[in-house]
Amino acid sequence: MFSKHLAYSFAQALTERDPKLYASLLHPEYVNHNAFAAPGKAGSVAVFEGFLHAFPDLRVTLEDAVEEGDTLAGRCRYVGTFMQPFLSYLPTGRQLELRSIDLWTVRDGKLAEHWDELNTLDFFLQLGAATTPPPGVHPEVTH
Repeated sequence: MFSKHLAYSFAQALTERDPKLYASLLHPEYVNHNAFAAPGKAGSVAVFEGFLHAFPDLRVTLEDAVEEGDTLAGRCRYVGTFMQPFLSYLPTGRQLELRSIDLWTVRDGKLAEHWDELNTLDFFLQLGAATTPPPGVHPEVTH
């Protein structure tokens, strides 16, 4: 089907801070199963606009792309400095890293449907939105 270029263009659009390029990759009936995105194409564009605002030096690297039939998979690495509020969290000025595995269905040469797995806990730890106990400390479990 030759759709790997869409995964590379996805990373390029975010690294170049180009929401219009990102939107051009999406099918008009785009469905994103990411819990942070509002429904539809516009919801997905808005999530990335917020991400780009919070991480103005964001770089996205597509580390792998695999396709089979109408399914495209990508493994991405996102690195950027947390400079503006994001998901109600205040910026830290620190560089953060997020990794994802994305699965898309391709229809009519566009990304039509999306699922992802993110290293969310690690990302929220970096944001300061979650904590873990110090090494050697084991919280008590209550029943």
